[in-house]
Amino acid sequence: MRDIDDVFTSLARSRFRSRFRLKSEQQQYLQDRGMNAIVVHARRFVEQRLAPAEPENDGKQTPYKGHPVFTAQHATATCCRGCLMKWHNIPKGQALSNEQIEYVVEVIKRWIERQMLKSG
Repeated sequence: MRDIDDVFTSLARSRFRSRFRLKSEQQQYLQDRGMNAIVVHARRFVEQRLAPAEPENDGKQTPYKGHPVFTAQHATATCCRGCLMKWHNIPKGQALSNEQIEYVVEVIKRWIERQMLKSG
């Protein structure tokens, strides 16, 4: 796993990753539910969709629209195992450890917090 600050520096240089923003409906969803609930959702999505060694539909398991966590996953390259390997040095083909799951959730959380500060 990489240092999270280094990852964000790299992501900022990516035209594709840096174009993602939370839409007003997603920001409202965050305000209505609170960050703690969003972190619970993020952990569940990561455990179900990314943590298995061979995730179902890998590379297509994260929608582009809807939940704020989905947008954050694309913005932070935590959307599939290929992106986790390329951007975060988390290898494919083995289940994510608890430490890796917590790392991915923290990356997602930090991106969402930064987005909320920018919109604030």
